[in-house]
Amino acid sequence: MNRPGSSAPRRSTGFTLVEVLVALAVVALALGALIRTTGQAADTQYEAEQRTLALWVASNRLAELSLAAGLEAGRSSGRTRMGGRDWRWQTDISAAPGGELWRIDVTVAGTALGEGRNATVAVHTGYLPR
Repeated sequence: MNRPGSSAPRRSTGFTLVEVLVALAVVALALGALIRTTGQAADTQYEAEQRTLALWVASNRLAELSLAAGLEAGRSSGRTRMGGRDWRWQTDISAAPGGELWRIDVTVAGTALGEGRNATVAVHTGYLPR
């Protein structure tokens, strides 16, 4: 035990340089993983939003066709604005097996994340009576 007046060397309290560097390395690794996870979560959220809006566009198109009189087999296309974005849709109407229903495939395309071209975001199929 050291007394206040003794000449024995005192051990200083605190962290050594090596301990501080190891702690900083651990914190840097943890922050890097956190930043990567946050970026992936943002991308996933954006893709889910894209798919949801595209399915709403397709559902709206099917609802419009259900109100239309005299559907005929064929292909049509158009544009819709929803959620602050422009969407292109293509509708393929064909006879369903059995001949009592129309099969309607609605393909919705929007601008892909980070790309300038339109990419298919969703394909939705519905059936309506003939």
